[in-house]
Amino acid sequence: MPRILHVLDHSLPLQSGYTFRTRAILKAQQAFGLDVRAVTGLRHTAPTGEAEPEDIDGLQFWRTPGTPAGAPGVREWREVCALTDRIVEIAQVWRPDVLHAHSPALCGMAALRAARRLGVPLVYEIRAFWEDAAVGNGTGTDRSWRYWLTRQLENRVVAGADAVVTICTGLKDDLAARGVARDRITVMPNGVDLALFGSPLARDPALAETLGLGSGPVIGFLGSFYPYEGLDDLIAAMPAIVAVHPGARLLLVGGGPAEATLRAQAAASSAAGAICFVGRVPHHEVDRYYALVDVVCYPRKGMRLTDLVTPLKPLEAMAQGKLVAASSVGGHRELIEHTVTGTLFAPDDPAALAAAMNQLLTDRSGWDERRDIARAFVERAHDWGRNAQRYLPVYQAVIARNRYTKGDSARIAA
Repeated sequence: MPRILHVLDHSLPLQSGYTFRTRAILKAQQAFGLDVRAVTGLRHTAPTGEAEPEDIDGLQFWRTPGTPAGAPGVREWREVCALTDRIVEIAQVWRPDVLHAHSPALCGMAALRAARRLGVPLVYEIRAFWEDAAVGNGTGTDRSWRYWLTRQLENRVVAGADAVVTICTGLKDDLAARGVARDRITVMPNGVDLALFGSPLARDPALAETLGLGSGPVIGFLGSFYPYEGLDDLIAAMPAIVAVHPGARLLLVGGGPAEATLRAQAAASSAAGAICFVGRVPHHEVDRYYALVDVVCYPRKGMRLTDLVTPLKPLEAMAQGKLVAASSVGGHRELIEHTVTGTLFAPDDPAALAAAMNQLLTDRSGWDERRDIARAFVERAHDWGRNAQRYLPVYQAVIARNRYTKGDSARIAA
């Protein structure tokens, strides 16, 4: 069976959308009979005293020892060099047939350098353009040298890879506009592991009472609190929602860089009593909080990041049998059909959000049908058990081309 070495920024046991997508991919590939392992770079702290590879949830991860250090630019290059050497070291023992690197571009560059040393093919997967993510997170600007340099590095990795994968059409279209041939790019959509999210729990009345949710309805957000998620707009919409639906509550589960600002905004709101912050919860308990929510809301801001990238969370909510409402940014429009699988509203507009939510909460006649349609959509188009099969022809093609190229080179040398 082919051996696939995945090259990652970080992995389990850390919890993030990045690590959950990775877990789903590796688990699905194992089920197809592929032999898969992974290696993480310096940004994932290597465990102390652990035997390698480290076994987590039946998956094996090698680590790159050390910590990032040095001035900006120097630090990143040291990361690339350390990860390159680690990939080569592992490959000389484990002998992978394919290196499958996942963004950011630092992982891609390390894998590209290692692939050339080893003579094995490289598949490069882009989950987001990390320079745009930095803008969305408020840690960078689109006019900075770092933004430009990251973009150039990404372009170089894409040009050198044997095949390219993106998570959505928005990213594929952007690469095509840069001159990348469309037939080199495979779309591997975000998906849901229905073994984890496919069996919703019953509502826990005791937990709801502890959180002060009353009789509802309950609007929820479960995820990371980044500025681009638009949670400030959701909090700003709550007074208008409560004015029409006095029992409405907002349940915010998670944490992140914007949390302190959001808590201060909520405390100052006239609807403060209707807004509940839970904080972060273990991933295995998330479904308990989904069970409390009637409508899961994703009010992402309108920007390049959110227009190009599809999020994972709406699919999880659909799999949990929840109604979904979201801003009409490009990434959401790839996943949600207005009035069919969810409700879309204008981004960056608390009034539009409140109006859409009030209409949805007032007319419940189609709720059951919409939940069923959305759940069926996830099962049909976004179940990892099916979607991950798209990797197989990509791997087969790059392995076959690599063998042909090696054989042709040998004939020429002879």
